Amino acid sequence: MAVGKVSDTTFESEVLKATGPVVVDFWAEWCGPCRMIAPALDQLAAESNGRYKIAKLNVDENPRTSQQFGIRSIPTMLIFKNGKLVDQIVGAQPKQAIASRLAAQL
Repeated sequence: MAVGKVSDTTFESEVLKATGPVVVDFWAEWCGPCRMIAPALDQLAAESNGRYKIAKLNVDENPRTSQQFGIRSIPTMLIFKNGKLVDQIVGAQPKQAIASRLAAQL
């Protein structure tokens, strides 16, 4: 499964109405640390086997959702489960750290 893209328009249907955990990576094109964690998120998406989804939201293109969740620094990853925000990871983290936080929601 590939990393999906979400926007202000699709956030509710793709994230809040999803069954199971969804990790949303709030990022921007110009953000170096965001690019550093992208391969880890790609790997997690490939390993998901449908148990969870990984999605990216570009903060520059989607200010409404970024403001709604108080995103102040990027990368920030929010983990949602059954439409509820259950965890937040701020800053570039190694794949294993992200995976363990995600595993807690499975």
